[in-house]
Amino acid sequence: MKTHKLLMPLDMHLHLRDAVMLETVAPLTAYSFSGAIIMPNLVPPVDTLDAVISYKQRIMAAVPNDYFEPYMTLFYKNYDRAFLESVVDKITAIKLYPAGITTNSEGGVSSFDVEEMRETLEAMSDLEIPLCVHGETDGFVMDREAEFMSVYELLATTFPKLKIIMEHITTKAAVEMLDKFENLYATITVHHLILTLDDVVGGMMKPHLFCKPIAKRPEDLDALLNVALQAHPKVMFGSDSAPHPQHAKESCGCAAGVFTAPIALQILCEIFDHYGKLENLQAFVSDNAQSIYGICPEFKEVTLEKRPFVVPEHYGTVVPMYAGETIGWAIESVD
Repeated sequence: MKTHKLLMPLDMHLHLRDAVMLETVAPLTAYSFSGAIIMPNLVPPVDTLDAVISYKQRIMAAVPNDYFEPYMTLFYKNYDRAFLESVVDKITAIKLYPAGITTNSEGGVSSFDVEEMRETLEAMSDLEIPLCVHGETDGFVMDREAEFMSVYELLATTFPKLKIIMEHITTKAAVEMLDKFENLYATITVHHLILTLDDVVGGMMKPHLFCKPIAKRPEDLDALLNVALQAHPKVMFGSDSAPHPQHAKESCGCAAGVFTAPIALQILCEIFDHYGKLENLQAFVSDNAQSIYGICPEFKEVTLEKRPFVVPEHYGTVVPMYAGETIGWAIESVD
């Protein structure tokens, strides 16, 4: 059997939720990943030092038998410098959501007035706190990310020392932004390396493939694949794995999110192997992230094997991507 080893895999965009859902999904990531950037859009959001500390404690309690580092984030608000100085050693980044644009983002930013944001973003620049951004407007759904490029340009030029992560990019336009501004970086999900909108709604609606940002056009998929497969040094893997109970996905108000955490590495191996680029997967799932964020995860070696693996129908109340289907790679061991 063909095998492939990955060292210290990192998921640089992960939703763990809280309570019972946290206890269900956190061990699935902790098993095969050394660490992950944890999203702060709980209810209420993680926007205080106490909330950061408490949430990290709950995460660690859910994964007692695996080494796993939750890299914590704050929900973006216009914080003052003194507060950021007090929390800088407890967080890895701050996550900005445009108000109401996705799950639990109602308290996000409603106006990108750089003067209102200046104190926070200049302090983040000085303290070397990266800004992670869900980059969508509230325009036509297929154009929302492309329309947000002007905001990225504004932030990147106004705050040139600020490290800005374009989260879960889905368009050719976002890929092209990477080489225009030195301080722009990006995460890419596994499902956006596979899906176009046609896969989601081209036939029968597939609720477990519905996410925000929604999958786009074939030319966007090609651009994402190209930049990921070559392991561009400014891109890294971020699953945006977003668990919802089955009843919340299979409903008339279908919740946005694709649950990929337990099978992400296997599918990535399948993709990179298919295109003859397995040698670049290590950089995409770990090395680039370590360089961009300046983090040093403890050692974990994941051995994957090229053999059929049937994806479980459920993990607790959550239905994963490819539920009940056979994929081409499986995890053989984790050391």
